[in-house]
Amino acid sequence: MAAIALAVGLYLFQPWRIFTSSTVTEDIPAAAPLAVPSQESTAEPSAPTASATPSEPAAPAAPRELVSGQLISHEHASSGTVRILELADGSRILRLEGLDTSDGPDLKVWLSDAPVIEGVAGWHVFDDGAYLDLGALKANRGDQNYEIPAATVLGDYTSVSIWCARFAVSFAAAELTA
Repeated sequence: MAAIALAVGLYLFQPWRIFTSSTVTEDIPAAAPLAVPSQESTAEPSAPTASATPSEPAAPAAPRELVSGQLISHEHASSGTVRILELADGSRILRLEGLDTSDGPDLKVWLSDAPVIEGVAGWHVFDDGAYLDLGALKANRGDQNYEIPAATVLGDYTSVSIWCARFAVSFAAAELTA
C-alpha cells in the first residue's frame, strides 16, 4: 500500500522538477517581404525600355505591440515581460520575454479576464472566469511565442497567467495594459 501511495505521490507532484530547467529562445516571427511594384517609365507604352526594373521586395513591417505587462510571482518565484504583438500579416502572438520561473507539471499559458492579485489571494482566480489556453509552456526560461487564434477578441482578456493545470494554481501572472 505504501508503494502505491508513493507512486501516486510521485506522479502527481513530480518532485524532480524542482531540479530541472529548460530554456527556449525564439525570435519574433518575421513576415515575408512584400513585393512593391517598380515605378513605371514615362516612355510611350508601345516602346519597351531597358531601364525597367522588376518588383523589389520591401522590408517587412515591424511587429506592433498591442499590450504588455510584467509578470509577478504567485505560487513560484517568477519574472519576465509579456507582450501581445500584431505581426505584419495581421496575426497576433503572445510573447514571453526574459521568462524565469520554476519548472512544474502541466504548465499552460492562459489569457484571462481575471484580475491580477498579488500574494496567495491571486493564486487561484484565473479559472474563475473566462480564459483562453494558448498551449503548454515551452520552457521555464527564455523568450517564447504563442499564437493567438484569429477570432480572439483581445478586449475580453486583461491578464496572462502561467497556470499549473495539475494543481489549479498560478505560477505567475501579468496585467495587460496598452
